[in-house]
Amino acid sequence: MPKSQDRVVLEGSARGVLSGGQDVGIANLDQQIEVTVHLRRGAAKFPSAEQAGALPISRRSYLSREEFARAYGANPQDVEKLRVFAREYGLRVTKEDRAARLVKLAGPVRAFNEAFGVTLRQYRHPSGMYRCRTGTLSLPRDLAGVVEAVTGLDNRPQTKPHFRLRKPAPRQTASSYSPVQVAQAYNFPLNVDGSGQWIAIIELGGGYKAADLDSFFRGLGLKTPQVIAVSVDGGSNSPTGDPSGADGEVELDIEIAGSIAPGASIGVYFAPNTDQGFIDAVSAAVHDAKLKPAIISISWGGPESSWTAQARNALNAACQDAALMGVTVLAASGDEGATDGTNTPTVDFPAASPYVIGCGGTKLTLSGTSIASEQAWNELSANEGATGGGVSELFALPDYQQTANVPSAPNGFRGRGVPDVAADADPQSGYSVVVDGQSSVIGGTSAVAPLWAGLLARINQALGKNVGYVNVLLYSPGVESTFHDITSGTNGDYSAGPGWDACTGLGSPDGVALLSALKSG
Repeated sequence: MPKSQDRVVLEGSARGVLSGGQDVGIANLDQQIEVTVHLRRGAAKFPSAEQAGALPISRRSYLSREEFARAYGANPQDVEKLRVFAREYGLRVTKEDRAARLVKLAGPVRAFNEAFGVTLRQYRHPSGMYRCRTGTLSLPRDLAGVVEAVTGLDNRPQTKPHFRLRKPAPRQTASSYSPVQVAQAYNFPLNVDGSGQWIAIIELGGGYKAADLDSFFRGLGLKTPQVIAVSVDGGSNSPTGDPSGADGEVELDIEIAGSIAPGASIGVYFAPNTDQGFIDAVSAAVHDAKLKPAIISISWGGPESSWTAQARNALNAACQDAALMGVTVLAASGDEGATDGTNTPTVDFPAASPYVIGCGGTKLTLSGTSIASEQAWNELSANEGATGGGVSELFALPDYQQTANVPSAPNGFRGRGVPDVAADADPQSGYSVVVDGQSSVIGGTSAVAPLWAGLLARINQALGKNVGYVNVLLYSPGVESTFHDITSGTNGDYSAGPGWDACTGLGSPDGVALLSALKSG
């Protein structure tokens, strides 16, 4: 029994069984594990990102990471309460990050079972063995409201990458492009290359090889950009040698972002594929006072209902932090159409966060260097995926989408529409890249997030200022009119049409027009 008898349930912590897993017994009570405790913000009132996001770029002011930490980091008294709690249960504090409001606790499984009122168990799954929990977590009453989430007790896989390798026998109508060709077709601004920008890329497995990057960039006549691997929660740059696995995601992301913005530097934040790893990686990038990335590209995700409410809220809060520091967060909307791999229409998270630019996919056909046609990506009949998109059942319709004619969610909720923007993603019109020593053609909305990251790095350089949280401006008439409006195709349950739609959002970019609109205010 927990030592403290006056306890409360941690709101949003309920978790179900591991789907497809087999319970094989209680977890090793002596196993040493590390858990992340997410604390509330130190300031009671948090500024409205939406109001700040409505300002023209030229009139915006952003908090430095140091200023943010002082104003909104964890309260020292809250951290001390957690230290006392840890000592009571024989747990060690291994890290404190007041800016990101994270405290790491380490100790044996038996101590965590007692501290949080759970029984951790082992599950066998086709993809491996995992430590899992079910039900809710509990805390001493004096930590109620102080602790907002606890992640890491359960280490089941949380997400999957959103890329698609083209099948070995492409159709006769198939084509492939270099990222540079796609950028040219989308009229990305010239005479800027992202210099002075850091792009953060979140990866939850796999790795990259320097030889692959050198080969790819040499083939485009470009210098290999500076790429730094950042370890989070023990994650590392660990290539598997399997181009159809996570390596495909990692090298696709780096090669697209790096070729679109060859003057930018890239930080690749590697973490385990768990809710703890994902949230900690995004938090590390958002609050990285050393590299100070201006743009974060995320190509991993999962159906919004597959997340616990506490984990979803913690990741959403990290993206909200980014908005106040002038950091743009982009996320792929998924590759399995409107159902996102489930049985009913749903949206992918974190693309569903209102503080993230959700990135959908198209099929692009070029005539020379110009767009001949573009439609919503849908290759479901050939088992080659389709763009994710739909309406959230959990995140309310944000103010900036009030006039976008977002339909109600399947349950009738007036929810956030996904995606916001789009670009080429169909494997049949995919990107020529190098993965694990092989030339490959890859599609998926995974390609769209780094493509947009590269574009925004160019735009930031041209403006001399980060666009930051730009969602609100994207839906303003002067900016919305710069997009190539995609009006044909479906993703299974939703159809593309004039204006915003739940397949391709506002459309694909005209980079020069977008820069001009953002510059003019």
